[in-house]
Amino acid sequence: MMRTLKQRILITLTATLMAAACGVMAGYLLGRAITIRLSESKLQQSAARTISEADASSLESRNLLATMNASPYPYCSEAEIAYFRNLIFASEFLHEAGRIRDGKIECSATLGRLPQPLAEGSPDFSQSDGTRVYKKFPPFKVGNLLVLSLQLGDSYVIFSPYIETHRAAPPIRYISTSVNELSAEAGLPIDGMPGASRAILATNGQGRVGNSMYATRCSARYFNCVTEYVAIPDALRADRTHLFAYILMGGLSGACFGLVFSFLSRRSRSMERQLRRAVATDKLHLVYQPIVNLATRQIVGAEALARWRDEEDSPVPPDVFIKIAEEQGFVGEITRLVVRHAMRDFGPMLRSHPDFQLSINVAASDLSDPGFLLMLDRALEKASVQAHSLAIEITESCTAVHQIARQTILGLRRRGHSVHIDDFGTGYSSLSYLHSLSIDAIKIDKSFTHAIGTQAVTVSILPQILAMAETLKLRVIVEGIETELQANFLGGINRSILAQGWLFGRPVPAGEFHRLLAEEEEQTFVPMDV
Repeated sequence: MMRTLKQRILITLTATLMAAACGVMAGYLLGRAITIRLSESKLQQSAARTISEADASSLESRNLLATMNASPYPYCSEAEIAYFRNLIFASEFLHEAGRIRDGKIECSATLGRLPQPLAEGSPDFSQSDGTRVYKKFPPFKVGNLLVLSLQLGDSYVIFSPYIETHRAAPPIRYISTSVNELSAEAGLPIDGMPGASRAILATNGQGRVGNSMYATRCSARYFNCVTEYVAIPDALRADRTHLFAYILMGGLSGACFGLVFSFLSRRSRSMERQLRRAVATDKLHLVYQPIVNLATRQIVGAEALARWRDEEDSPVPPDVFIKIAEEQGFVGEITRLVVRHAMRDFGPMLRSHPDFQLSINVAASDLSDPGFLLMLDRALEKASVQAHSLAIEITESCTAVHQIARQTILGLRRRGHSVHIDDFGTGYSSLSYLHSLSIDAIKIDKSFTHAIGTQAVTVSILPQILAMAETLKLRVIVEGIETELQANFLGGINRSILAQGWLFGRPVPAGEFHRLLAEEEEQTFVPMDV
């Protein structure tokens, strides 16, 4: 009997160890596959964003070359050099420009007129429009960094060698390629990619080369491509926490079948699937935060904010579930839900208070959605609400694809909507660039507000932003005001700005917001005038 018990213990232990080993192996393989798929998706998204930025820099360089070639000033005169210097100062992607004659540089925006012309070197190749492309421009070399330049006519421009640094985050690596239009081959790779052929660098696609994954996106307008790639071991190391979690889950599950069942069960209740179910069953709800006139402290508007509690009744932060929806491509469904709820909650009030303005947030993908404007039109028509009563808030990142953003913004403004840039100051855009998109207002990010009363550099920047916004005739809404100190500081700079923050009211359901408005029904609403 004792021997039988020992045998049973041994068999159980052996089976457990074997099942655990099988579970660990399955967990490793499964985690590895998922991590690689996620890395592939990140590569494709990152490459798409990068080629959009590359198109913007190419457009700027060619516009600048055309402007320089049409210079109204004498060749390489002090006036012309000052003119070039102002052009470069106002550019986003370029840091040098000048004149070339007989193959030699005679003047530049930074060096002025050269006492002895400098040899320019030979172009790597030329395009059919006469543009010459240089991988290296020896007179302006910056350490080991690439100095990429273009020449058209007797003018040249040089791209800043630092503009690439924010595009691809480690361990993803980045290659920019100029494509020779005559041979359709890659001509100027910035960096080497192990095993990469010229066809890979000059053709839209994604896949694997050796031990690396890559995604290439080529411009439809200019002769350039971008390739972003990552070594598979580096991708696994970067996401090792995720990988180890699967290994641990596999070992603890005790068996391969247990691991698969656990994975499928968890997947069915994943954040993405829960969110999809919540959107489909109208389980998201809205809260509304007051926007006040800083001078009078009267409520003049509100921002509609989406809220969601998962299937375990735990609140999920908006920046988390909105990011999931954006990455998985269904954020437009949330936008439609927000518009529908906002019109239901505020339709009657907006009809009776034409000076009150309700703001909603939209995503970058909404701006490129052909049905977005039509959806807004139908929702407002159904609620009998005028377009000027509904302001549209977009983030700076939404304006990355300049032309798409401009067309949608113009469509919104033609209908009567105000367009606001949300969280201003957290991206790379300048006020003058945003103003060129025909926006109406900026919402200054709360990080600037929270710096008031501290020694942070952003405090000194804030008055400059407000002054420039006033010059550009942009309305200003300041977020995150929580104390009277912050309100008084901002009021001392500009009392005409609008304010939003816990000092004036937290986000509340529609019913409670209407009760707040009822307390002010004897007061005259101050128009947002945006």
